[in-house]
Amino acid sequence: MKTFRLAIVENDEDERFFMSEALRASGEFQILGEFGNGDQLTEWLYASPKELPELILSDLNMPGKNGYDVIDELKTTHPDIAVFATSTSSVVSTREKCIRAGARDFIAKPDIFIVYDAFVAELYRLACRYLGT
Repeated sequence: MKTFRLAIVENDEDERFFMSEALRASGEFQILGEFGNGDQLTEWLYASPKELPELILSDLNMPGKNGYDVIDELKTTHPDIAVFATSTSSVVSTREKCIRAGARDFIAKPDIFIVYDAFVAELYRLACRYLGT
């Protein structure tokens, strides 16, 4: 089983906590960083961390640099890092907009934010699909 290096960009602290707990518990992801918005992620990336993530899971609606900004910026500054967008919206047009912008894929957040098992399984399936195992 492959373990993917991941950074999370999510402004809601409770959501980020439950998301990261589920990702860690799966054993399929190594979380290199957790950030409240795209500005914090960018600052960290430009500080040249010892290890870069293979993928970034980014919420769309955040103060400062939002998820669309993250997608747009990383496709030029770090094109080898896959960005997966996430939001509470499950509208098909949101997914399509993210993919057109350059995200590898889009995953809707669970209706109950403390239940992330299916979300984590879907992220792992997509990571394997796009990044290989």
